Amino acid sequence: MKPSLYESEHPVSPSPSTIPPTSTPDRVPAPLVQQRLPWLHAFWKFSRPHTIIGTSLSVLGLYLIATGPDLVALSSTLPALLLALLACLSGNIYIVGLNQLEDVAIDRINKPTLPLASGEFSQRMGLGIVTIAGILALVISLSQGWFLFATVGLSLLIGTAYSLPPIRLKRFPFWASLCILVVRGAIVNLGLFLHFHQLHPRFPEVIPPAVWALTLFVLGFTFAIAIFKDIPDMEGDRQYNIATLTLSMGAASVFNLARGVLTISYLSMIVAGAVGLPTVNSGLLVISHSVALALLWFWSLRVDVQDQAAIAQFYQFIWKLFFLEYLLFPAACLWG
Repeated sequence: MKPSLYESEHPVSPSPSTIPPTSTPDRVPAPLVQQRLPWLHAFWKFSRPHTIIGTSLSVLGLYLIATGPDLVALSSTLPALLLALLACLSGNIYIVGLNQLEDVAIDRINKPTLPLASGEFSQRMGLGIVTIAGILALVISLSQGWFLFATVGLSLLIGTAYSLPPIRLKRFPFWASLCILVVRGAIVNLGLFLHFHQLHPRFPEVIPPAVWALTLFVLGFTFAIAIFKDIPDMEGDRQYNIATLTLSMGAASVFNLARGVLTISYLSMIVAGAVGLPTVNSGLLVISHSVALALLWFWSLRVDVQDQAAIAQFYQFIWKLFFLEYLLFPAACLWG
């Protein structure tokens, strides 16, 4: 399946054949939240937790880059951070939720534990959540200024075109990847920085070199995620005739291409750190990205592309590296 614009970004659920039957005597008990608050647990799955983590870290990371280590600025702009976070998370839920509404049949093959595919949520329930989330995202972002409204509004617009017929850009590998690159790579990083920087300007440039460096890095990273995400979803994509690079090039070729793009992204950031980015701690940037690149290659060389479980685990690892970037880069900026 083609995941949503934010969900390109998703760990893979097991296929029905790998899910242990409910009658198994030694079955692991369900988590407490699932037992006591089943609706909340289903909503958490519906929101696609990895995308929630990624969005939250990107908002926080760009806020710290924009405001810097000034405690007075941090305390005075904290309400703006929380509102921006709420707007972006609402937009996130709208995008991944809309994708699930349109892909129920495919999700029953690729991700059968999602609430709509499993029947935990009805179509009406899913539509209601998506509608409320979209309205909330637009209203909150508009109340906070044009930069945030443009960031959220453009993301929702592209996310809608990505999933919803008759446009449904996710059907086409090039346009699907481009949508993900534009939103995760450019709109989120540049838009959020501009929004937070107007609250507490501390750079002479409209967009400083450090933010451009992060944006270019994330562009490369999201491209790798965009092409890698289809490897675990081959079966559902094949059955529903969804064109992907994996189906046309083969899993091994796409795996190597994604790893190559990630390698170039890390090497570029290492070179930028060695040359010297203004207001960025070069030593921290070079060392942290060198270690991350080494871990990427160490794990990738151990992956059997024919083993779906290994592919799924490596895909989750790539997402963890993505999360890590929004911790490492802001830290290098704060200690620059």
